Amino acid sequence: MLRILGSPKRLCDGLTRRDMLHAGSLSFLGLGLDSFLRAKEVQAAPSPAAINAHFGRAKSCILLFLYGSPSQLEWADMKYDAPVEIRGELGGIRSSLPGCDVCELFPNMSRIMDRMTVVRSMSHPYPLHGVAYATTGVDAIDVPMELNPRDGRHWPYIGSVVEYLDRAEADRRGRRRELPANIALPWPFSTRRRGEAPRAGPYAAFLGNAYNPLWTEFRGEATVTLPKTLNGEVLEIKEPYAGISPESRFVLAEGSRVEGDLTLDRLDQRRTLLQQFDRARSNADAAGAERNFDRYRSMAYDLIGSDKIHRALDLEREPRGLRERYGMTVFGQASLAARRLVEAGSRFVSVFWDEFGLAGSGWDTHWEHYPRMKNELCPGLDRALFGLISDLDHRGMLDETLVLVLSEHGRTPRLNNAKGAGRDHWSQAYTCMLAGGGIARGKVVGRTDKQGGTVTDRPVSPKDILATAYWLLGIDPHTMIQDRAGRGLFLTPGNVAHDLLA
Repeated sequence: MLRILGSPKRLCDGLTRRDMLHAGSLSFLGLGLDSFLRAKEVQAAPSPAAINAHFGRAKSCILLFLYGSPSQLEWADMKYDAPVEIRGELGGIRSSLPGCDVCELFPNMSRIMDRMTVVRSMSHPYPLHGVAYATTGVDAIDVPMELNPRDGRHWPYIGSVVEYLDRAEADRRGRRRELPANIALPWPFSTRRRGEAPRAGPYAAFLGNAYNPLWTEFRGEATVTLPKTLNGEVLEIKEPYAGISPESRFVLAEGSRVEGDLTLDRLDQRRTLLQQFDRARSNADAAGAERNFDRYRSMAYDLIGSDKIHRALDLEREPRGLRERYGMTVFGQASLAARRLVEAGSRFVSVFWDEFGLAGSGWDTHWEHYPRMKNELCPGLDRALFGLISDLDHRGMLDETLVLVLSEHGRTPRLNNAKGAGRDHWSQAYTCMLAGGGIARGKVVGRTDKQGGTVTDRPVSPKDILATAYWLLGIDPHTMIQDRAGRGLFLTPGNVAHDLLA
């Protein structure tokens, strides 16, 4: 059985959580989930400490993940005085955040920077596509892990942890959720490229497959065709990240939950579907499998008879002008859908800028760096981020919705000699952005050297970002969970970054 374990953090009444467990005649290694939830309520009580004022400020979180990783030098850490082989061919423009110029390809984003916190000093030792490293508590990663979602060393995705705790608390209180807490767009991660197996990242690991994100699928047509290159092969790809038709939409992935006017029981009547869950559960021969079936069955009951998730994914309910404000791209429209999902009650929504067509796409600009930045990448991010932040703020949702804009790493300061120029993997120094949900408005944290390659002030780990996100969502990041081997593991080894908070 998976157990949630207390940590020796000091509570607002002066007792440590370990003291509380001993007082309750519980061993430190035996705190069950119900006990954790009771401890969570105690910890969430008001405290005179300033940091506690931010605990649980965010009702929900939207994670925008830029797979492949944008260049810090052509995002929000401009280096005007660097040699051209470092600063490149693009200039910068002033933003609404003093002291934070942005690349000239982000004119819309520049207008909402005063509502963001920019971290220019992200750093870690793994310059590979470690989506799992950036979004889980795992303390190390290698290439075999990156290329194998089933590697037993993986830890659970942040959205999976949030959903696990969220559902446990809802069950304990006898409540039913009309929307799952962990939804991801635009399609199951790493499934729209050819050439390699799916990459690791947004999976529940030892929590069990039942806590993987609930994925959507994209149903629509790309309206822009662009050349893509991989290992010398050039293909013309219809690129949805550059443009899609207005009729395009998102539906829950086949076999997941809902599509159209029909819920989970697409192959039969609703009663028959639930009977299938019951039969599957009766055949389960392991406690973990039984727990997964319990959760699937619970989700079936939650979603059957409710079209709330269907309505949230129906973007035609939004004015055409607002949709265009987000950008008529798969990333822009998925970001709009994310806003609608958290507005409808989902707790954690992820939007991935994923590879499409060929491996080595997304923001992985080893070659054709500038053509892709100009024609494929920056315009879509510029519109989507502007649309999301300004829309949340206009609706009064930003202060209670945490927005994370993350990637695996950054790009090399020095351009390579590939066609169209290129920047390779670089994890020593890179940039991320955060907003809302208790994050400070209009702040720049950290600095890099004159080439944007080394952190010179306030290094921040991806684990610190996760710890901060957990804290703002009302979860102690030093809560411990047991893996399959029974080891107690912190949700993340990072620490809350107090200087990012409002």
